[in-house]
Amino acid sequence: MTPLPPAKQFDWSNLAIRAASALVLVPATVAAVWFGAWPFLLLISVGVALLAIEWAGMTAPKAPIRVLSAVLVGVLAGVFLIYLRYVPLAWAAMALGAAVAAFIARRVAERPADAAFGVVYIGVPCLALVWLRGTPDGALWVLVLFAVTWAADIAAFLVGSVLKGPKLWPRFSPNKTWSGFVGGLAAATCAGALCSTLFGEVMGPVTGAVIGFTGGLATMGGDLWESMLKRRFGVKDSGDLIPGHGGLLDRVDGLMFAVLVVALARLAEFFT
Repeated sequence: MTPLPPAKQFDWSNLAIRAASALVLVPATVAAVWFGAWPFLLLISVGVALLAIEWAGMTAPKAPIRVLSAVLVGVLAGVFLIYLRYVPLAWAAMALGAAVAAFIARRVAERPADAAFGVVYIGVPCLALVWLRGTPDGALWVLVLFAVTWAADIAAFLVGSVLKGPKLWPRFSPNKTWSGFVGGLAAATCAGALCSTLFGEVMGPVTGAVIGFTGGLATMGGDLWESMLKRRFGVKDSGDLIPGHGGLLDRVDGLMFAVLVVALARLAEFFT
């Protein structure tokens, strides 16, 4: 594994760029979630395409286009099938897509396991997100997911930058601190509880707080997981798509884990 650059002092001048990027992306994302149907499907499809581009660029430098195509087709097949509510068929299509991606990667002298994992890593959260949006009150559940994830990310970033202190996992992510972890977890829990107040017909306050806490843990776990992946592939960021944030994968790494927690919580409600 290629070592990452050492941690550096946070540049507060970058905060304005990050905020401006969020002001553009957040309203568009929330609108697509709220209206659902083709705007939401378009949002997911564009996101899958961008994530596949970044994944292929990181993991398959010798043949990125072919690996990109395999990952993209494998994930989108599952996304469209689950959007049409063919749930078992969607998961089967994604599994087949992972196998095909591995085969194509091997043919072009890239690592088959990385290509197959790309389909799973991108596909599972995307399928879970589309399924969640299609459930009753799905728009509100997805908004809860976003609120928890964004609260965890923002609070961890700000609290960690201000308080600093002991590093959380310096081997893989030298800039993350325990103070940021605790701040992010507290903010996510509060966000879940607040959403339960705003959307009282969807979940109770205890459920909201639990989803916030577990979703916050998942968010930061996803962030650390992506840090390990970037460490393995020797890159600082997955891309440079979003000013101040890096690539799209850098922005949604926590969301990709948190959506699984919220989807499982939603699924559990069907059995209670």
